Amino acid sequence: MSTPTPYNTGLMWFRRDLRAEDNAALYHALKRCHKVWCVFVFDTAILQPLRDRGLRADRRVEFIHESLIDLDEQLRALGRSNGAEGVGLIVRHGAATEEIPRLAAQLGVQAVFANHDDEPQAKARDAQVLGALAHAGAVLHTYKDHVVFERHEVLTQNARPFTVFTPYKNAWLKALTDYHLKAYPVERYAPALAPCPAHTPPGVPTLESLGFQATNLRALKVRTGSRGARALFEDFVARIDQYHQARDFPAIKGPSYLSVHLRFGTVSIRALAGVAYAMHLQGLAGASTWLSELVWRDFYHQILANFPHAVSGAFKPEYDAIHWERGKHADALFAAWCEGRTGYPLVDAAMHQINQTGYMHNRLRMVVASFLTKDLGIDWRRGEAYFADHLIDFDLAANNGGWQWAASSGCDAQPYFRIFNPVSQSEKFDPHGKFIRRYLPALAGLPSHALHAPWLAKPVELESAGLVIGRDYPAPVVDHAVARAQTLERYAVVKKG
Repeated sequence: MSTPTPYNTGLMWFRRDLRAEDNAALYHALKRCHKVWCVFVFDTAILQPLRDRGLRADRRVEFIHESLIDLDEQLRALGRSNGAEGVGLIVRHGAATEEIPRLAAQLGVQAVFANHDDEPQAKARDAQVLGALAHAGAVLHTYKDHVVFERHEVLTQNARPFTVFTPYKNAWLKALTDYHLKAYPVERYAPALAPCPAHTPPGVPTLESLGFQATNLRALKVRTGSRGARALFEDFVARIDQYHQARDFPAIKGPSYLSVHLRFGTVSIRALAGVAYAMHLQGLAGASTWLSELVWRDFYHQILANFPHAVSGAFKPEYDAIHWERGKHADALFAAWCEGRTGYPLVDAAMHQINQTGYMHNRLRMVVASFLTKDLGIDWRRGEAYFADHLIDFDLAANNGGWQWAASSGCDAQPYFRIFNPVSQSEKFDPHGKFIRRYLPALAGLPSHALHAPWLAKPVELESAGLVIGRDYPAPVVDHAVARAQTLERYAVVKKG
């Protein structure tokens, strides 16, 4: 095996990996270079479209901003522990395709190091940066970091990417070794960290200087950065044995709440999967279920890498023949869904949750996606785009995979004739209405049995609650039974195909 080329100077480019600990690209940069600077770019190619759509109070931008402050502190601490002052994070605001080559030239670096990102827009960006660096005589090295297995690492016996989850999971577990879960010892090579250049403004710029403003992130007590991820993980491990039972009930503390940290890399997937796998081997059902969720995450990322057509169209092309509802009535139904005015309490409470917090419980993501596509007959892409704008943990691979699963157009998706009943889902997963009452206070006075379908409540129950359907809470925008029949007819084109 050939020895990797050593470099005098290098640049570590942080993207979706906002931590110093166990970071693949940072490790390789420090190991292969005598001197390494670190940079993050607030990429206007990503931020400007948000501003253009009026999303200047974006929780994701604020989460990144707060996590960069934490990352800067991590790098400074690594520098101080090795007797170097002035080490820290260089932060730029501009087009990454221009800022990275420009900074590389200013610093005179021979190589730029980054971790993989398989989103189409990211691939195009990296290809452009690669070309610009090559023109200047520098190279771009990228590494696997945000998943355990990626791209073509887990394949079928015919050397093809998996499109069904269960055999993928079996192959994933069979391929897993201690090596895949081993942390990268960044600290060992930290002496290579270089002080920030004198012309670089210290610290992280303000949100306002980036064209954004603070959200309710702090009021919601969302934990940011690696320290926040560590605290959440420690809390979750203490209750992971109940995860398989608690995860489907939105009113209780069941999930790990680590999805945003996995999205932005403030926590190492190797660290999480290592603990989950060890507990899985001990026979803990909760840990086994959570490990499966981490494998699902890898599954969707390898789908994105190998089948990029799914980003804009159905994974199963025959599903693009479905006729979705369009026009003013469809737009009105979509607006009711977005604003939590469908008349189905669990759906509406879930939409209020995402609008107010930027988070939605995973069970509810399935419920509202099924409702939009199979009760309202609206194209899954419209719902996917809404989630992309509002979820703090938005990840293209998982979001696209989840929406296509609900719409039955994705790989290993639910059958098209499986249609969630929003009332029975409510009765099963929020039986006492605790979650519904939290986000729909107008219904708080109803007895629990009447919360799930308030339009069927007895007049005395409505009167006692001071509730008038159509005034205080909307009547259902569709009849589920009628909508179900229409959906089966809508999807008949797929069956015929």
